Amino acid sequence: MTDEVVLDVWLNDYPVVPQFIGETRKLAQEFGRTHPGVRIRVRGVDHLRLPEEVARAAREGRPPAVVQSFYTSTQLSKDMLAADGSPLFTSVERAVAGRDKILGVPVRLDDLVTAARDYYTLGDEGLFALPPLTSTTLLYANTTVLDAAGVSRVPRTWEELTAACEAVARLDGGPAHGVTWPNHGWLFQQAVAQQGALLASPANGRGGRAHSVELDSPAMLRFTRWWQRLHADGHYLYTGVRSAGDDTYPAWEHNYRAFAEQRVAFVLSTSVEADRMVRAGRAGGFDVTAAPMPYCGEVPYAGNVIGGDALWLAAGLEPAVQDAALAFLMTFLTPRNAAARHRTSGFIPVTESARALLEDEGWFDANPHHRVAPDQLARGDRSTAARGALLGDFAGVQDAMTAAMHDVLTAGAGPDERFARAASEAGQLLNDYNAHCLGQAPGPRGPHRFRVG
Repeated sequence: MTDEVVLDVWLNDYPVVPQFIGETRKLAQEFGRTHPGVRIRVRGVDHLRLPEEVARAAREGRPPAVVQSFYTSTQLSKDMLAADGSPLFTSVERAVAGRDKILGVPVRLDDLVTAARDYYTLGDEGLFALPPLTSTTLLYANTTVLDAAGVSRVPRTWEELTAACEAVARLDGGPAHGVTWPNHGWLFQQAVAQQGALLASPANGRGGRAHSVELDSPAMLRFTRWWQRLHADGHYLYTGVRSAGDDTYPAWEHNYRAFAEQRVAFVLSTSVEADRMVRAGRAGGFDVTAAPMPYCGEVPYAGNVIGGDALWLAAGLEPAVQDAALAFLMTFLTPRNAAARHRTSGFIPVTESARALLEDEGWFDANPHHRVAPDQLARGDRSTAARGALLGDFAGVQDAMTAAMHDVLTAGAGPDERFARAASEAGQLLNDYNAHCLGQAPGPRGPHRFRVG
């Protein structure tokens, strides 16, 4: 290249993963050294504001070349528009166009772990976005308490978890409650997917744009009734904090503290917290084991869905700029870089080669709590349910779930009636979102709500 290529990369500025921006800046500097003539400008934007900032920049004709997007914002990102009304982003796999290398950087899309690749594979457009940060939900157990209560193994099903909580309740001087987890939409997504059920129709938003939300499905009600019974019997600790809108992290923090302070024997949380949970046990003088998220033993297990983020490629870039952007994206997938990101962030090693490298180095033998998340995701059956849902206004839909569960836990609402109402509320939100994206509502065509949840 004779002219300098400048790539603007906008990333989520998270309070819980601050190191990702710093690591990406280092990758950008290294890329600039190995690719003279390419300059990458990395900008961090508050994660709650980033989608709207990107939409504003697109309207003004100055969108960044690469944008980080939270997984529940996948449909939102797919629906974003450039200034001329065309799609703002393009498929990474289509842009790669079958090449093995781009600017000397190997293409490793086929090396991505299956669950991450499946989530971001959108119809016949292939892998649409590149997921460097991938997680799932795990169960963390205080095995010191379990041993004292006579529980010989960490529960694998809801039924086993209930029995373990009952044993903990009989323990003199033990925790006041058996288990806790945040009232957050991700937990509902996981429980429904585990049962092989869909959160949205048609086909979880993967066979066309989702037009209804199944918040009162048998799978959802099976989960909420079990949750309600655990709470009514005194086994589930509800902190009273639900994740709604921008108020996400306090709920997770309250549940972490309950576990760290041994007020519960179990906690469901993100796999990213594995190191923190183990350290809490060391600091508190108890042993911690990470285990797969328990599932309903009444139905076949289908799989757990992912969390995390992906990097999206802007459409309409000049060929030299697009190739530079693609080559930079591929650097996130080198075994060395993907393994290093796992070590520093706690997100799973997102490629099989990175995992193999970590295995060879003895990382998982020394840190078995980090092996659980990739193993859990690998057990998925790759069904539409296990791949997870794509929804417009996902944050609003999750608010409907958590508000309903809050009423069930605190106001005596019946799950059947309350979640039927939540389904109606969520359906109205989805219909309104779709109407704007399809140009069937007043105002400019395209997304009009940019909340992250």
